Amino acid sequence: MPSIKKLFEEKNIHLLFELSLIGKGIIALFEIIGGILVYFISQQFLMNLVLAITQDELTEDPKDFIAHYLIQSAQNFSISSQHFAAFFLFSHGIIKMFLIIGLLREKRWYYPTAMVIFGLFIVYQLYRFSFTHSLWLLLITFLDILVIWLTWHEYRYVRNK
Repeated sequence: MPSIKKLFEEKNIHLLFELSLIGKGIIALFEIIGGILVYFISQQFLMNLVLAITQDELTEDPKDFIAHYLIQSAQNFSISSQHFAAFFLFSHGIIKMFLIIGLLREKRWYYPTAMVIFGLFIVYQLYRFSFTHSLWLLLITFLDILVIWLTWHEYRYVRNK
């Protein structure tokens, strides 16, 4: 049991908090870049890219579910879907990056703000999950719940310093 107790020492929880923020920061950076790229990518470019990626798999298995799903998604990628995806990725990434920088700088008002905003992201992700049933959304939601818990724990620690 000493190793379990040592695992939950304050310095280890703080390290996990910082690592989770760095991980979320990297994801936020990719969201920002992705949002910019999505805005400028044409449907034809996306279709060509998907066909190039799935060509070998479809040759091997013409009924491949994932390949057909990707092709169908590229075919149904409308201008309004493109603009929504670009706006969502970009704004989501900017908001998260802003919060993460504040949390890493230990600015106290960022902690409750981040918990509320990450909670709102979770609500939206669960709403989207009800339509898409995407396991990725569940994974992201689980990670957000972990980050909220770590943020709450860190907030209590910072307040008592």
